[in-house]
Amino acid sequence: MKTGFIGAGRAGCSLGKYFSGKGVTLTGYYDKNDAAAQEAAEFTQAVCYKDLQKLMDDSEMVFITTVDAQIVPVWEQLKGLTLKNQIICHCSGALSSDSFSGTENMEVSCCSVHPMLPFSSRRSSYEQLNHAFFTVEGQMRAADCVTGLLTSFGNEVCRIDAKEKPKYHAAASMLSNQVVAVLDSGYRLLEECGFSREKAVQATAGLVRGNVENVISQGCSSALTGPVERNDAETIKKHLACLDKDTAVLYRTLAKCLVRIAEEKHPEQDYQTLQKELSLS
Repeated sequence: MKTGFIGAGRAGCSLGKYFSGKGVTLTGYYDKNDAAAQEAAEFTQAVCYKDLQKLMDDSEMVFITTVDAQIVPVWEQLKGLTLKNQIICHCSGALSSDSFSGTENMEVSCCSVHPMLPFSSRRSSYEQLNHAFFTVEGQMRAADCVTGLLTSFGNEVCRIDAKEKPKYHAAASMLSNQVVAVLDSGYRLLEECGFSREKAVQATAGLVRGNVENVISQGCSSALTGPVERNDAETIKKHLACLDKDTAVLYRTLAKCLVRIAEEKHPEQDYQTLQKELSLS
Protein backbone atom coordinates (compact mmCIF):
# COMPACT_ATOMS: atom_id res chain seq x y z
CA MET A 1 0.00 0.00 0.00
CA LYS A 2 1.51 3.33 -1.08
CA THR A 3 2.21 5.26 2.10
CA GLY A 4 2.99 8.92 2.71
CA PHE A 5 3.86 11.01 5.74
CA ILE A 6 2.82 14.48 6.83
CA GLY A 7 5.49 15.53 9.32
CA ALA A 8 9.17 14.75 8.88
CA GLY A 9 10.35 14.66 12.47
CA ARG A 10 11.63 11.73 14.52
CA ALA A 11 8.41 9.70 14.38
CA GLY A 12 7.87 10.22 10.66
CA CYS A 13 11.47 9.41 9.73
CA SER A 14 11.55 6.34 11.96
CA LEU A 15 8.25 4.86 10.81
CA GLY A 16 9.03 5.59 7.17
CA LYS A 17 12.42 3.90 7.36
CA TYR A 18 10.91 0.93 9.20
CA PHE A 19 8.05 0.54 6.71
CA SER A 20 10.32 0.80 3.68
CA GLY A 21 12.59 -1.86 5.18
CA LYS A 22 9.56 -4.14 5.42
CA GLY A 23 8.72 -3.70 1.76
CA VAL A 24 6.11 -0.92 1.98
CA THR A 25 6.15 1.46 -0.98
CA LEU A 26 6.71 4.97 0.33
CA THR A 27 5.43 7.93 -1.65
CA GLY A 28 7.19 10.51 0.47
CA TYR A 29 7.03 13.37 2.95
CA TYR A 30 5.30 16.70 3.27
CA ASP A 31 6.36 19.16 5.96
CA LYS A 32 6.11 22.92 6.40
CA ASN A 33 9.86 22.73 6.82
CA ASP A 34 11.02 21.85 3.31
CA ALA A 35 14.52 20.98 4.50
CA ALA A 36 13.16 18.45 7.01
CA ALA A 37 10.95 16.86 4.35
CA GLN A 38 13.91 16.66 1.96
CA GLU A 39 16.13 15.06 4.58
CA ALA A 40 13.45 12.51 5.49
CA ALA A 41 12.85 11.70 1.82
CA GLU A 42 16.55 11.13 1.21
CA PHE A 43 16.83 9.02 4.35
CA THR A 44 13.99 6.73 3.23
CA GLN A 45 14.61 6.95 -0.53
CA ALA A 46 11.25 8.60 -1.09
CA VAL A 47 9.98 11.89 -2.52
CA CYS A 48 9.88 15.33 -0.93
CA TYR A 49 6.45 16.87 -1.59
CA LYS A 50 5.83 20.60 -1.60
CA ASP A 51 2.17 20.14 -2.58
CA LEU A 52 0.00 18.39 0.02
CA GLN A 53 -2.69 17.54 -2.52
CA LYS A 54 -0.07 15.77 -4.65
CA LEU A 55 0.99 13.65 -1.66
CA MET A 56 -2.63 12.71 -1.03
CA ASP A 57 -3.19 11.88 -4.70
CA ASP A 58 -0.18 9.56 -4.73
CA SER A 59 -0.88 7.82 -1.40
CA GLU A 60 -3.31 5.12 -0.31
CA MET A 61 -2.34 5.44 3.35
CA VAL A 62 -1.14 8.60 5.06
CA PHE A 63 0.39 8.98 8.52
CA ILE A 64 0.20 12.34 10.28
CA THR A 65 3.41 12.39 12.30
CA THR A 66 3.42 16.00 13.42
CA VAL A 67 3.48 17.19 17.02
CA ASP A 68 0.13 16.67 18.76
CA ALA A 69 -0.88 20.33 18.58
CA GLN A 70 -0.74 20.22 14.77
CA ILE A 71 -2.77 17.05 14.19
CA VAL A 72 -6.20 18.68 14.18
CA PRO A 73 -5.06 21.68 12.07
CA VAL A 74 -3.52 19.25 9.54
CA TRP A 75 -6.75 17.26 9.47
CA GLU A 76 -8.78 20.40 8.90
CA GLN A 77 -6.46 21.20 6.00
CA LEU A 78 -6.91 17.72 4.56
CA LYS A 79 -10.69 18.05 4.73
CA GLY A 80 -10.38 20.93 2.29
CA LEU A 81 -8.56 18.77 -0.26
CA THR A 82 -9.77 16.11 -2.67
CA LEU A 83 -9.52 12.79 -0.86
CA LYS A 84 -10.09 9.42 -2.47
CA ASN A 85 -10.78 6.65 -0.01
CA GLN A 86 -7.40 6.85 1.77
CA ILE A 87 -6.62 5.45 5.17
CA ILE A 88 -5.41 8.31 7.38
CA CYS A 89 -3.67 7.74 10.69
CA HIS A 90 -2.15 9.92 13.36
CA CYS A 91 0.54 8.70 15.73
CA SER A 92 -0.25 10.54 18.96
CA GLY A 93 -0.24 8.60 22.19
CA ALA A 94 -2.47 11.14 23.91
CA LEU A 95 -5.05 11.94 21.22
CA SER A 96 -7.63 9.47 19.99
CA SER A 97 -9.15 8.97 16.55
CA ASP A 98 -11.88 11.40 17.64
CA SER A 99 -9.44 14.06 16.39
CA PHE A 100 -10.67 13.14 12.91
CA SER A 101 -13.97 14.96 13.13
CA GLY A 102 -16.53 15.10 10.34
CA THR A 103 -15.75 11.78 8.65
CA GLU A 104 -19.39 10.67 8.56
CA ASN A 105 -19.89 11.70 4.93
CA MET A 106 -16.33 11.07 3.78
CA GLU A 107 -14.88 8.02 2.07
CA VAL A 108 -11.67 8.06 4.08
CA SER A 109 -11.18 5.81 7.10
CA CYS A 110 -9.19 7.07 10.09
CA CYS A 111 -7.44 5.66 13.14
CA SER A 112 -4.73 6.41 15.67
CA VAL A 113 -1.58 4.30 15.82
CA HIS A 114 0.93 4.53 18.63
CA PRO A 115 4.15 2.58 19.20
CA MET A 116 5.08 2.14 22.86
CA LEU A 117 8.56 3.40 22.13
CA PRO A 118 10.31 6.76 22.51
CA PHE A 119 11.62 8.19 19.24
CA SER A 120 14.90 9.68 20.43
CA SER A 121 16.59 9.94 17.03
CA ARG A 122 15.50 10.63 13.45
CA ARG A 123 18.27 8.38 12.18
CA SER A 124 18.39 5.37 14.47
CA SER A 125 15.09 4.92 16.36
CA TYR A 126 13.63 2.87 13.49
CA GLU A 127 15.96 0.02 14.47
CA GLN A 128 13.96 -0.46 17.69
CA LEU A 129 10.63 -0.76 15.92
CA ASN A 130 11.17 -4.44 15.17
CA HIS A 131 10.38 -5.08 18.83
CA ALA A 132 7.81 -2.33 19.37
CA PHE A 133 4.31 -2.96 20.69
CA PHE A 134 1.63 -0.85 18.97
CA THR A 135 -1.83 0.26 20.03
CA VAL A 136 -4.47 0.96 17.41
CA GLU A 137 -7.96 2.41 17.67
CA GLY A 138 -10.38 4.03 15.27
CA GLN A 139 -12.66 3.28 12.35
CA MET A 140 -12.80 -0.37 11.45
CA ARG A 141 -11.36 -0.35 7.93
CA ALA A 142 -8.38 1.78 8.94
CA ALA A 143 -7.77 -0.06 12.21
CA ASP A 144 -8.02 -3.48 10.53
CA CYS A 145 -5.66 -2.45 7.73
CA VAL A 146 -3.00 -0.98 10.03
CA THR A 147 -3.27 -3.90 12.45
CA GLY A 148 -2.80 -6.35 9.59
CA LEU A 149 0.18 -4.43 8.27
CA LEU A 150 1.93 -4.25 11.62
CA THR A 151 1.30 -7.89 12.53
CA SER A 152 2.66 -8.91 9.12
CA PHE A 153 5.89 -7.19 10.19
CA GLY A 154 5.94 -9.29 13.37
CA ASN A 155 4.82 -6.51 15.72
CA GLU A 156 2.27 -7.13 18.44
CA VAL A 157 -0.81 -4.91 18.38
CA CYS A 158 -3.43 -4.15 21.02
CA ARG A 159 -6.74 -2.68 19.90
CA ILE A 160 -8.20 -0.26 22.44
CA ASP A 161 -11.28 1.95 22.65
CA ALA A 162 -10.96 5.64 21.82
CA LYS A 163 -12.32 6.67 25.22
CA GLU A 164 -9.46 4.83 26.94
CA LYS A 165 -6.74 6.74 25.09
CA PRO A 166 -6.08 9.29 27.90
CA LYS A 167 -5.72 6.47 30.44
CA TYR A 168 -3.48 4.55 28.07
CA HIS A 169 -1.23 7.57 27.60
CA ALA A 170 -1.14 8.25 31.34
CA ALA A 171 0.08 4.69 31.86
CA ALA A 172 2.77 5.07 29.20
CA SER A 173 3.89 8.36 30.73
CA MET A 174 4.14 6.86 34.21
CA LEU A 175 6.10 3.86 32.96
CA SER A 176 8.44 6.02 30.90
CA ASN A 177 8.78 9.69 31.85
CA GLN A 178 7.83 9.51 35.52
CA VAL A 179 10.31 6.74 36.19
CA VAL A 180 12.94 9.35 35.35
CA ALA A 181 11.62 11.56 38.17
CA VAL A 182 11.88 8.69 40.65
CA LEU A 183 15.45 7.93 39.58
CA ASP A 184 16.43 11.59 39.76
CA SER A 185 15.03 11.82 43.30
CA GLY A 186 17.12 8.84 44.38
CA TYR A 187 20.24 10.22 42.74
CA ARG A 188 19.76 13.57 44.49
CA LEU A 189 19.58 11.85 47.86
CA LEU A 190 22.85 10.06 47.14
CA GLU A 191 24.42 13.36 46.12
CA GLU A 192 23.42 14.72 49.52
CA CYS A 193 25.30 11.76 51.01
CA GLY A 194 28.48 12.74 49.17
CA PHE A 195 28.18 10.93 45.84
CA SER A 196 28.75 12.73 42.57
CA ARG A 197 25.88 12.33 40.11
CA GLU A 198 28.09 10.16 37.92
CA LYS A 199 28.97 7.89 40.85
CA ALA A 200 25.35 7.73 41.99
CA VAL A 201 24.22 6.54 38.57
CA GLN A 202 27.11 4.10 38.29
CA ALA A 203 26.69 2.69 41.80
CA THR A 204 22.97 1.99 41.40
CA ALA A 205 22.99 0.76 37.78
CA GLY A 206 22.81 -2.89 38.82
CA LEU A 207 20.06 -2.17 41.34
CA VAL A 208 17.94 -0.28 38.80
CA ARG A 209 18.44 -2.76 35.96
CA GLY A 210 17.90 -5.73 38.24
CA ASN A 211 14.58 -4.42 39.53
CA VAL A 212 13.26 -3.62 36.06
CA GLU A 213 14.35 -7.00 34.72
CA ASN A 214 12.78 -8.79 37.69
CA VAL A 215 9.48 -6.96 37.18
CA ILE A 216 9.45 -7.85 33.48
CA SER A 217 10.35 -11.50 34.05
CA GLN A 218 8.52 -12.19 37.33
CA GLY A 219 5.86 -9.53 37.78
CA CYS A 220 5.58 -6.70 40.32
CA SER A 221 4.56 -8.84 43.27
CA SER A 222 7.42 -11.34 42.96
CA ALA A 223 9.95 -8.59 42.30
CA LEU A 224 9.02 -6.52 45.36
CA THR A 225 11.65 -6.34 48.11
CA GLY A 226 12.61 -3.80 50.76
CA PRO A 227 11.16 -2.32 53.97
CA VAL A 228 7.57 -2.05 52.73
CA GLU A 229 7.43 -5.72 51.81
CA ARG A 230 9.05 -6.59 55.14
CA ASN A 231 6.41 -4.48 56.94
CA ASP A 232 9.22 -2.51 58.57
CA ALA A 233 7.43 0.59 59.85
CA GLU A 234 10.41 1.76 61.93
CA THR A 235 12.72 1.90 58.92
CA ILE A 236 10.06 3.72 56.90
CA LYS A 237 9.72 6.23 59.74
CA LYS A 238 13.49 6.88 59.68
CA HIS A 239 13.39 7.36 55.92
CA LEU A 240 10.61 9.92 56.13
CA ALA A 241 12.35 11.83 58.95
CA CYS A 242 15.38 12.59 56.77
CA LEU A 243 13.55 13.71 53.64
CA ASP A 244 12.52 17.20 52.61
CA LYS A 245 8.80 17.88 52.29
CA ASP A 246 8.44 17.32 48.55
CA THR A 247 10.53 14.15 48.53
CA ALA A 248 8.61 12.82 51.54
CA VAL A 249 5.33 13.33 49.66
CA LEU A 250 6.70 11.35 46.72
CA TYR A 251 8.03 8.65 49.07
CA ARG A 252 4.68 8.31 50.88
CA THR A 253 2.72 8.12 47.63
CA LEU A 254 4.95 5.44 46.16
CA ALA A 255 5.14 3.48 49.42
CA LYS A 256 1.33 3.39 49.66
CA CYS A 257 1.29 1.77 46.22
CA LEU A 258 3.89 -0.73 47.39
CA VAL A 259 1.77 -1.61 50.45
CA ARG A 260 -1.03 -2.70 48.12
CA ILE A 261 1.39 -4.95 46.23
CA ALA A 262 2.86 -6.28 49.50
CA GLU A 263 -0.62 -7.16 50.77
CA GLU A 264 -1.23 -9.17 47.63
CA LYS A 265 2.09 -10.95 48.08
CA HIS A 266 1.69 -11.56 51.82
CA PRO A 267 -2.04 -11.75 52.62
CA GLU A 268 -1.16 -13.16 56.06
CA GLN A 269 0.62 -9.93 57.04
CA ASP A 270 -1.08 -7.01 58.80
CA TYR A 271 0.16 -3.74 57.26
CA GLN A 272 -2.11 -1.40 59.25
CA THR A 273 0.69 0.13 61.34
CA LEU A 274 2.70 0.85 58.22
CA GLN A 275 -0.34 2.32 56.47
CA LYS A 276 -0.93 4.66 59.40
CA GLU A 277 2.70 5.81 59.31
CA LEU A 278 2.42 6.55 55.62
CA SER A 279 -0.83 8.46 56.07
CA LEU A 280 0.66 10.94 58.55
CA SER A 281 1.10 14.39 57.03
